[in-house]
Amino acid sequence: MLDTPAKIQGMTKAQTRSQPEREYERLCQQLAQLGLITQGSVQDRTARKGGGAGYQWTRKVARKTVTVSLSAEQFAKMKEAVGNYRQLRRHLEKMERLSRRIIFKSTPHPGRHKRLTCKVLGIN
Repeated sequence: MLDTPAKIQGMTKAQTRSQPEREYERLCQQLAQLGLITQGSVQDRTARKGGGAGYQWTRKVARKTVTVSLSAEQFAKMKEAVGNYRQLRRHLEKMERLSRRIIFKSTPHPGRHKRLTCKVLGIN
C-alpha cells in the first residue's frame, strides 16, 4: 500500500527516512561523540623481565616505524585515542557502504545487460 501525501505530511522527517538513512544518521551522531584520535598502537612494557622499556607508542611514518616513549599518563590517553581512531575507521567503513546503498537505491540506473550485484556495488 502506497502512502498518501496526507499520511506522509503527518510523519516526522525521521519517520520518512529509509533504514539505511537512519543508520547513517546514527553513525554520524556517534562520530560526534568520539574523543581524541591517533593512528598507531601503544604498548605497556613495564612488566617485562629484566626491566621493561616503559610505555611506547608506535606508528608508521613514510613507510618507516617510529616509536615514542610515553609517561603513564600519556599512555592512558594515547590508548584511548588509538581505540577512538579504530572505532572511527569502522564507522567510516559502515558509512561508506550505507552511502552507496542509499545512492543506488534512490537514483535511477542506466539500462544494463547485467544486473549489478551487492558485491560489485560494495554494499554487503
